[in-house]
Amino acid sequence: MRRAQQGEEEAYAELLVLLTAATRSYVRLRLAAPVPWIDDVVQETLIAVHQARHTFDGRKPLAPWFYAIARNRFVDVLRREQRVREREVVHDVWPERAGITHESGSTVDIDAVRLALAQLPARQREIVEAIKLRDESVREIASRLRMTVTAVKVTAHRGYRTLRRLLGVDLREE
Repeated sequence: MRRAQQGEEEAYAELLVLLTAATRSYVRLRLAAPVPWIDDVVQETLIAVHQARHTFDGRKPLAPWFYAIARNRFVDVLRREQRVREREVVHDVWPERAGITHESGSTVDIDAVRLALAQLPARQREIVEAIKLRDESVREIASRLRMTVTAVKVTAHRGYRTLRRLLGVDLREE
């Protein structure tokens, strides 16, 4: 690392090869089973080392400095993978187009939802579709439609109530 800090390209290349192997070993030792994202940890660690190489004090050992970076990148990637896994839905067989089973066990008729959406006033339809189908934030919609955030929320709520009524959902149940 000292030679790499002095500008020796060959020393820097050797260092990166050694740190790649060290990072892989570090991650493998901390996991019960092989995971496909080990290369992500390696890559992010090497990038972090490259960006922070000027902070290394050549009078001190390299290992504690390097393993602190590797540990932090490992934790970052592990947390990101856990967030993805929590939100990811894996299906071998996708539901048929005509209906989707709702959490309550009832089947939602997609065609009926489309027909009900078409019956909403234009502004309500635009806001409901933006929120529920295009996953836009209320702020984005408010900015685009030149409305206040509160007005977008109220319009969306009215749209949802109208949709429930059009789809025959008993509003008293909720």
